[in-house]
Amino acid sequence: MRLTPFRVSVRLFEMIGTFKSIVRRVLPSRWGGRLHAWNTRRGIRSYNAHVVEHRYGSGTFKVMLADALGQGWYDNDWNELPEITELRKIKLIPGSQVFDFGAHQGVVAMMFAREVGVSGNVIVVESSRRNADIAAQNATLNGFATIEVVHAAVADKVGTIVFNESLNGQIDDGSGSFGQVVVPSVTVDSLMEKYGQPDVVILDIEGAECMALSAAGSALASDVDFFVEVHVGHGLEKLGGSVEKVLSYFPADQYSRLGRAEADTAFRPLTANDPLFLDRFFLIARRHK
Repeated sequence: MRLTPFRVSVRLFEMIGTFKSIVRRVLPSRWGGRLHAWNTRRGIRSYNAHVVEHRYGSGTFKVMLADALGQGWYDNDWNELPEITELRKIKLIPGSQVFDFGAHQGVVAMMFAREVGVSGNVIVVESSRRNADIAAQNATLNGFATIEVVHAAVADKVGTIVFNESLNGQIDDGSGSFGQVVVPSVTVDSLMEKYGQPDVVILDIEGAECMALSAAGSALASDVDFFVEVHVGHGLEKLGGSVEKVLSYFPADQYSRLGRAEADTAFRPLTANDPLFLDRFFLIARRHK
């Protein structure tokens, strides 16, 4: 068969794909992790960072787009988030203090800051040094002096913890298959000791929910609203967690427990064996008065 330029191109892509799959199988996971980290850094270097302006809920923000993941998430208008609508009913009000763990590049944190106003504050905790720096840039771009950014991961003890090296990091599973970076760690309660009692705690931490909640006893015993992204099938089980363990920190006789799926526009009361428990879902837990 005569090879046309098109067929040659197709064959080259097939060969490259085959080569990559062989490399993944042959290389030790740590070498594969280094390759992944190199690709991540290369993608960041080649990205043309720029500022855009979009509507996020009830108002507009300027946002620094610094990588392809951020562009996919933030380069469009957003409707108001259902969690903000729900949290606003009681705790997310002017003067409140919010702890936002796993804040990425701070866009949602700015939505919280808009709610609590100049008399409140938002403590942003982000494990990626780069994302933490971008979160601080975004806060400055929009004049949010009430946002304080802390470069750290929330964990079950204060110290350090190993994360993978990706645009939206997770705790490393020990394989090093996505690169490794050592990150300072804090707990919910250690942050509470430093900044005082929060009114709202946000946990979007890629499967480490049970780890964080195990060191949040003081906050759980206080009048605090929790918003937790429960990463069923997306890291929760890999880190030793489960829906049952997450809910055990919010007993039904002490907390109102509301949930929604990604596509839902509002929260509803959770039921026993709720179908939401089969996949990643969002939980709001607030103590009974």
